[in-house]
Amino acid sequence: MSETAIITGKIRQVLFRSESNSFTVLRFRLYELTEKDIFVTGYLPQLPKDILFEFTGSYIDHPKYGMQFSIQSYRRLLPSDKDSIVRYLSSPLFPGVGRVLAQRIVDTYGEDVLMMIRNDPEISLEVSGMNPKKREVIIQGVCTQDNLEEAVRFFTTHGLGIRNIMKIDQIYGEKALDLIRENPYRLIDEVDGIGFAIADKLALSMGFDAEHPLRKEAAIVSVIMDTCMSSGDSYTDMETLAYRCTRNFGEWLFDIEEIISRLIEKGKVVEEEGRLYHHSQFKAEVDIAHFFETFPLRTFDHSDRDVEELLSDFETRIGIEYDDIQRQAVLSFFTEDVMILTGGPGTGKTTIVQGIIDVCKKRYPSYEIICCAPTGKAAKRMKEVTGNFATTIHALLKWNLETNTFGKNVSDPLMADVLIIDEFSMVDAWLMAQLALASGYVRKILFIGDEDQLPSVACGSVLRDMIASKRFLTVRLQHIYRQKEGSDVISLAHQVKEGYFDESMCKNDVRFFHAKPYDVKDLILRIVEEAMLKGYRIQDIQVLAAKYSGPAGIDALNHALQKLCNPPSDKKRELQVGYRLYREGDKILQLKNQPSDDVYNGDIGILVEIIYASEDENNQNRMIVDFDGIIVEYSPEWFINITHAYCISVHKAQGSEYPIVIMAAILEYGQMLQRRLMYTGITRASRSLILVGQKTAFEKAVSTVDKDTRRTYLKWRLIEVLT
Repeated sequence: MSETAIITGKIRQVLFRSESNSFTVLRFRLYELTEKDIFVTGYLPQLPKDILFEFTGSYIDHPKYGMQFSIQSYRRLLPSDKDSIVRYLSSPLFPGVGRVLAQRIVDTYGEDVLMMIRNDPEISLEVSGMNPKKREVIIQGVCTQDNLEEAVRFFTTHGLGIRNIMKIDQIYGEKALDLIRENPYRLIDEVDGIGFAIADKLALSMGFDAEHPLRKEAAIVSVIMDTCMSSGDSYTDMETLAYRCTRNFGEWLFDIEEIISRLIEKGKVVEEEGRLYHHSQFKAEVDIAHFFETFPLRTFDHSDRDVEELLSDFETRIGIEYDDIQRQAVLSFFTEDVMILTGGPGTGKTTIVQGIIDVCKKRYPSYEIICCAPTGKAAKRMKEVTGNFATTIHALLKWNLETNTFGKNVSDPLMADVLIIDEFSMVDAWLMAQLALASGYVRKILFIGDEDQLPSVACGSVLRDMIASKRFLTVRLQHIYRQKEGSDVISLAHQVKEGYFDESMCKNDVRFFHAKPYDVKDLILRIVEEAMLKGYRIQDIQVLAAKYSGPAGIDALNHALQKLCNPPSDKKRELQVGYRLYREGDKILQLKNQPSDDVYNGDIGILVEIIYASEDENNQNRMIVDFDGIIVEYSPEWFINITHAYCISVHKAQGSEYPIVIMAAILEYGQMLQRRLMYTGITRASRSLILVGQKTAFEKAVSTVDKDTRRTYLKWRLIEVLT
């Protein structure tokens, strides 16, 4: 890219515009004697034609489309020659001002008339045909700057990208500059994707004092939220906060208690009996408790008429026979407003849910049943086994990625009668609160989850808190029913859950291979190669590890497995992104939710095509990934949302199942060696499980009970409101 340049001209034609990210290709006529047309590209809002613009950026010699101008910033200009001023004043921007009146104004006041108007809005404009209304139209049109354009100039000067600038404009509109000049730190709370680091950089660039009270308040709020997100707690305390502040900022924040007092007064922090909450986490707990206190607003017909008969008919049709616990679980669903169904793999959760849905559809044909889950994989599996519509929670609530808000809420609730939520152990307090706010008209809810699996990545421990409150009917399934392929995996999982691990347990569907840390990678490669020679696809095999770094870490295993499973080929294109090399045919992991593309955190697909920038009309590299029939296109700003998926973390695998799971464990994994993580990883295997590493590492993991130390108060709120 060449040095920075400035061009002036008018937009002739919009050749391309992406609605998802606002990337735009324009035909632009230069404001010079030649009036040459050039191609201009960049991230832009919708701009009017026939208005003079000044674009700042760089020229690019595109190998396919020739010379282009890549925009970094822009501003609207006022015309300066007589003919242009006349065309400008007689344009649709000034209704009621015709060409004759415009010509008279220019003849009377000259080529500086527009600057005269801008500098003196009280100017009389005494010419024939002028009246007060037309004068107001002209002055307002000349003096009123496009708010977004002014914001772009201001914020780009201070280092913000145009994507964030558009978010700011969407939220604040014409008040953006005034509000942010007054307090740039408000962006942290009000614009999704802007944290303390970005807001602080902007504030300091704008000249904010390093000791400004607003800066200190923003830093404290940021530390509280970061502390909770890293631990999974819903709140922290003064001692922990002081330690984290000192570690992050040194002695800068010496008056923490005074700052906390101001934040409490402003409602940004909530203090409750020594517990310090970020306001969003406090509201989440309160909203959840209030939801259950008033639930349900619409009653369910609790008559058991025909239910037992319909359940018996279901058993006959699919050839099963419920035991007493399973049968009672199905029947209890029809008498309880809220029910929790918990248990490990193979304990019959799916069979019970199938019966509940079948009976409900026949007994209450007018009722709408909605099934959902935190991940796309879990939702898809739920739809397959129940035959009922299922979706992700984010999609159900119509989540907006840009604003981090939900279309379904108190004002526009879900119109469902029955709500069934699977893999509920993964749901954090904030997401549960959003679901609660949208579920006021739901008559009955079934929560399904394994309380022994890993808790949610974000704050809270909702499933465990609900169970611990003892305010909801909880059906615990412990008997293992599955006696087919994969049953040895299930047996091992239940033994691990009880704290037992012995090599003798690894038989048939479960294998254990001893390996020293530096031998783990090569052994996993041999196992994967052997499986593929037997006809298994790479999609059927999932390697799991607990850490990213080290000789048996996720990064090293992904690099080695890519070479084995998808080696270089003249027929496959490659693209270097940072330290990762992507190749057509690669197994790809989605790292973040992209609801507009119907792909979600944890989804796995195949990289089917790489398009080089030299072939792309926008001069951008692109990657096309196939997620089981859902085709998603990634341009450079979205590359951060994907990575290789040959080996992934247990957390990313949660909510999914794979025919073959290869799980590594070595002592170098350290504090990641915990029972719940091991149990969760084991239960990802639907057919075969292969454990690789040090026996002592597996034994340490199984014996290390990661106590439920997450600090939440939801359990006590539920007890209080439901007593």
